[in-house]
Amino acid sequence: MASRELEVCETIQYDPVPLSARHNDKDTTEPISSYLSNLEELLAWKPTNQDVFNIAVTPLAARVPPLESKRPRTLVCHDMMGGYLQDRYIQGSDAQDFYTFYHWQYIDIFVYFSHEMFTLPPVCWTNAAHKHGVSVLGTFITEWETGAKVCESFLAGKESTFHAVADRMVQVAQFYQFDGWLINIENLLSAAAVKNTPLFLRYLTEQLRKHVPGGLVVWYDSVLEDGKLKWQNELNGKNRVFFDSCNGIFTNYNWTEQNLEQMSSWVSDRRADVYVGVDVFARSDIVGGRFDTNKSLQLIRKYGFSAAVFAPGWVYECLDKKNFLQNQNKFWSLLEEYLPVHSICTLPFVTSFCIGRGNKRFSYGKEEGIESWYNLSAQELQPLFVDHTQEAGPGGWVRTQICPKDAWHGGSSLLVEGMIPSNVKDVTVRLFSLQVRSPPKLLLSMVYKLEGHSNVSVALEVTTRNLHTCQIGNISGLIAAFLQSRALLTIWRLGWTCRVTLRSLG
Repeated sequence: MASRELEVCETIQYDPVPLSARHNDKDTTEPISSYLSNLEELLAWKPTNQDVFNIAVTPLAARVPPLESKRPRTLVCHDMMGGYLQDRYIQGSDAQDFYTFYHWQYIDIFVYFSHEMFTLPPVCWTNAAHKHGVSVLGTFITEWETGAKVCESFLAGKESTFHAVADRMVQVAQFYQFDGWLINIENLLSAAAVKNTPLFLRYLTEQLRKHVPGGLVVWYDSVLEDGKLKWQNELNGKNRVFFDSCNGIFTNYNWTEQNLEQMSSWVSDRRADVYVGVDVFARSDIVGGRFDTNKSLQLIRKYGFSAAVFAPGWVYECLDKKNFLQNQNKFWSLLEEYLPVHSICTLPFVTSFCIGRGNKRFSYGKEEGIESWYNLSAQELQPLFVDHTQEAGPGGWVRTQICPKDAWHGGSSLLVEGMIPSNVKDVTVRLFSLQVRSPPKLLLSMVYKLEGHSNVSVALEVTTRNLHTCQIGNISGLIAAFLQSRALLTIWRLGWTCRVTLRSLG
């Protein structure tokens, strides 16, 4: 074939488009979740093609009882080392053994907290929480003199000004698919600004309810009705106006039992909307904290209030990270008595118990990679965890915990271990609570592995019973009364329990 000369007609040159610092990590260029630093950024916010990666793809799952029930709730406020760490990477990272949360069946609301003005929850947290039916809130925080100027700029003026801020906060939550806001104003407010604050809260709450299904606004106990910054550690006449304007209040942490007693006279039908704050780091003079957090919960539940557990990541930040899973299980097992569980109410469901991280990757029980990884969006449905010891007799015990060494899919599996005394025929471990209509046919499937020469048989069971006989935890007379009234409303449903039974063959 004869050669032909090529003629260059035009040279086209493209200049590289700089990556957005808010959407891409400066070192790796990986897409990331981020925040809005100030009021100007919020008001100027418009979604771009890069923002699409930050939209949660997992819808908020239904669960029983729903969030709007009167049962005392549990809110977890996640505050860790400034926030936006390995969890900011939308597509995951190669971090080894980073912090994760997986006791979702025990909580109702998850708040992602940082000291950035508008903290937007990283998409991986929203996906993981929604998979378990847990609502996710971002944080709006203003602090000190700078915060006072910000509040003055949008709260002290015309109604249209604070409406514009609220409208944009609703748009942001609606676009990214999280469920609302914690409002944390920790600075003085002028007379004009504090007068408009309840109006701002009420408008924000109403607009969220219209545009975000199940939208929530929770106020943090800080500013008083006269604009002074003075934490009350309770709901009272000085901060009631803010509580009445939104979905709930998150109290400061330095309360005593006397504060709980006093609050009892201030609330009646909205007792569950009072979230009593518990600082797990046990800073200052507080009840409980650390591995004594159960003492805080015991008092809070005694008076029928909801709890706001602040910074449970203490078990990761302050203790040996090599023992994180053990310490995480210890912390939440100590609280189990005071945490009403939730029931799954949709079928089908499937899980391999992956917690969204691993030092290997497994597929159908085989290793596919030996590198560490972290991605909470890949977390699968988590069970109820048990840790029971027989009080009398030979001292048998059984517990369930996450096993990072082996898996069917992902990076971890569920380990059921224990000791069955010779005089005990079998041991049953509850994995899930379900409330669904009985289907005409039900398929159960389980993959398991016995370690060593375990002389036991394993069975997966589903038991059914009418709701009025179902006992959920041992919380308080208030909860027991609620369960009875709830049963009357749903008598045609069935309560299901999915459990594993270990039977000794010896």
